[in-house]
Parts: sequence; structure tokens; C-alpha cells
Amino acid sequence: MLNEEFYPLKMPETSEFEKDLDKVLTQVRDLLVFKNQKYGDSALRPLNCFSKLSPEEGINLRIDDKLKRIQNQSKDEDAELDLVGYLILKRILLLREKHS
Repeated sequence: MLNEEFYPLKMPETSEFEKDLDKVLTQVRDLLVFKNQKYGDSALRPLNCFSKLSPEEGINLRIDDKLKRIQNQSKDEDAELDLVGYLILKRILLLREKHS
């Protein structure tokens, strides 16, 4: 939860930044929901048929792969969205571990 002392309640008028932020966040959310529906909860609950990596290590590996693709100057916008998505998945995993 955000501390309202540092993050006051939303101002009545929505700024251009907030509108753009909502668009990008919706894009990332839609991508994560689509992939979760397509592949199941495989990042958070891996099958571990060939790899014995923990869910966190598996996500870290995928993050490394996306960073490498970006480093190689791939013009693939999906790599950036995937990277953001994997970072969010890692936060979800840590949240679930904290509350279990």
C-alpha cells in the first residue's frame, strides 16, 4: 500500500502522463492475462519436467533472456513488454510466498 503522505490522493484532473500510463499498464495487463490463459500459471507454477528451477529462478532466467534480446538491439517491442510482464510476475510470486 502506498503511503499517502508521499503519494497523495489522485488529483481531480487526469494528466497526459496518467492517460499514457493507463494505456501501457493495460497493454501489459492484457498481455499477462492472455499468456496466462494460453499457457496456464506456468511461470508461477512450472511443470518442472526438464528444468528443476524454482519458480523464482525460472522467472529470473526469462528476465535474463529478455534483457539479452534488448541488449542485442532487437527492435522487438514485445521483448520490452515481456520484460515488464516477467518483473510483475516476480512481484506476484513474492506476494504469494509472503501470504502463504
